[in-house]
Amino acid sequence: MPWQLLADLVLIVHVGVVLFVVSGLVLIVIGNWRRWPWVNRWWFRLAHLAAIGIVAAQSWLGVLCPLTTLESWLRVRAGTAAYDRSFIEHWLQALIFYEAPGWVFTTAYTAFAVLVLLAWWRYPPRKQ
Repeated sequence: MPWQLLADLVLIVHVGVVLFVVSGLVLIVIGNWRRWPWVNRWWFRLAHLAAIGIVAAQSWLGVLCPLTTLESWLRVRAGTAAYDRSFIEHWLQALIFYEAPGWVFTTAYTAFAVLVLLAWWRYPPRKQ
């Protein structure tokens, strides 16, 4: 089984989720400013709210992200040493993982979730 490849694929999905959460809010604000109708579509807004809601809830509950857990498990199965990284893993992890106390992440996720809720209030989604 190509455990390293599977771990890299999980990392790519994880980065995709992070990009969706962060860029989603930017697109909602800019899209409303520029009058792009798709940024207020119900499915997009609900998916975006759910994504940051799950991240914030996991942080408050002290639950590790399932994608992080899965990736770590796959890397152990691959027999990867702590500093033996693939190209993809090295660069993508540098984008989403930082060393800081847990409360920093909880505060950041909560603040971002509040911004998403404010955008939901300011630019309500439309069923289209």
